[in-house]
Amino acid sequence: MAGYDDRDGQIWLDGKLVDWRDANVHILTHAMHYASSVFEGERAYNGKIFKSREHSERLKRSAQMIDFEIPWTVDEIEAAKVATLAASGLQDAYVRAIAWRGAGEDMGVASARNPVRLAIAAWEWGAYYGDAKMKGAKLDISKWKRPSPETIPSHAKAAGLYMICTMSKHAAEAKGCSDAMMFDYRGYVAEATGANIFFVKDGEVHTPDPDCFLNGITRQTVIGMLNDKQVKVHERHIMPEELEGFEQCWLTGTAAEVTPVGQIGDYNFEVGALTRDIAESYEKLVRA
Repeated sequence: MAGYDDRDGQIWLDGKLVDWRDANVHILTHAMHYASSVFEGERAYNGKIFKSREHSERLKRSAQMIDFEIPWTVDEIEAAKVATLAASGLQDAYVRAIAWRGAGEDMGVASARNPVRLAIAAWEWGAYYGDAKMKGAKLDISKWKRPSPETIPSHAKAAGLYMICTMSKHAAEAKGCSDAMMFDYRGYVAEATGANIFFVKDGEVHTPDPDCFLNGITRQTVIGMLNDKQVKVHERHIMPEELEGFEQCWLTGTAAEVTPVGQIGDYNFEVGALTRDIAESYEKLVRA
C-alpha cells in the first residue's frame, strides 16, 4: 500500500474537498513545531460513522482545552465528515478529523495570530491489532507514565500527549508485542498507548478511573453495554500487583474496537466468555 501522502482520493481541507496529494501544509505550520493540534479517530460501519456527533463535540472541547477555537460548528464538522466519507466511496472506513494551528504571523511558542485549520480524511483500516482480535494481544509494560493533570490537559485528545505513546509502542513492537500498557504518574494501571483497558475477575469487571487520561467514547459505550447486561463494573484505581489476580482482559478504542488481551508482561489472561461476548455485542451494536 502506498504511503499516506501518496494515495488516490480526496480529503476535506478548510471547507472543501481537495485531491489527496494536494492536502498539504507549510513547513512552518505551528502544529508541526509545537504539537498544537487535536484530532479524532472514528469508524464508519455500513456507511455511517459510529457516534459521529460525540466525536465532533469532543474535537471542539479538545481544542478549547489547549487554548484555541475551531472555526467550524459541530453541525459543519458533521456535514464535512459525511462529504468526506461519500467522496471516499467506502462503507466501512476509518475517519480522521484533525484541527491545528497553522502557519501565520507567529512562529514562537505563542500562536494566537495564526489561523486554525481543519482536515478530514477517510481510508480503509482493518483490525488495529491484526489477529489479536481472535487470540489476544500481547502487551509490554511501558517505562513511560501518563502524566499528572497538573502538567497537561490530560482529557484533551491532543497530538502532543501521544509522544510517549509512540515511544512506548515502538519499544513494545521491538519485543514482539502489539502494544504497551502504561501506568499513571502515581503508579496505578492507566491504559494502553491508544486504547482503554478492562479486566475481569469473578464475573465482575474492573477498569481504571480515567482521572488523568482520556475517557474514551468506546470505553463509555462498553461500560453501558456491561450495565445493560447487569455485569458489575468497578471504575477505580488499580494497583500493578492486582494484575496477577485478573482472569480476562480486553482493550477498547475506536481503532482497537474490543480486542482481547492474552498477556501483559509476565501476566497471562484467558480470552474468556465475557470478553468474547462483549466483542461480539460491540460488533453488532456498531452495525445495527
